[in-house]
Amino acid sequence: MLSAAGPNVRFVVLPESALGFWTPTVARLWQDGLRGSEITVIAGATVIDAVGYDNVLVAVSTERSHILYRERMPVPVSMWQPWKAWTGEGGGARGHLFANPVVELGGIRIAPLICYEQFLVWPALESMLGSPDIIVATGNGWWTTGTSIVAIQQASTIAWAKLFGLPLVTAFNT
Repeated sequence: MLSAAGPNVRFVVLPESALGFWTPTVARLWQDGLRGSEITVIAGATVIDAVGYDNVLVAVSTERSHILYRERMPVPVSMWQPWKAWTGEGGGARGHLFANPVVELGGIRIAPLICYEQFLVWPALESMLGSPDIIVATGNGWWTTGTSIVAIQQASTIAWAKLFGLPLVTAFNT
């Protein structure tokens, strides 16, 4: 991957869940793999704890790895199950509803949209209020074979990018 990136490439974007469970070991593995490059990888991962999980985008370079973005709106019922917290069960994805509409990486303001957020109006509009430089949209569409779900997500993010005159980078598992 690194040799194919070219000398002027600063970022590589990978799909939702591409890194699996985000742990210190996975972070170190990726940092070691990037050694000798100036590339930062932005990729989807899952952070698990005792009460549930976060669907995230992480940023990894040789110097640092960190959670860049926590998904604001996971898929209701199948992922986001807030009633479990109310009943003390735990589990399910957390929705960070208005937490981080724009994130910054390397001086670039990014409007991140993970999967289900691309179907909704409010995450994109909330991000646009933060004056981003670019939209980065990731998804995990392997389970949608035979449907138009990924095509709809891509059409939606292309429309937002055109409407606001922003560049768009997408990465999907299909």
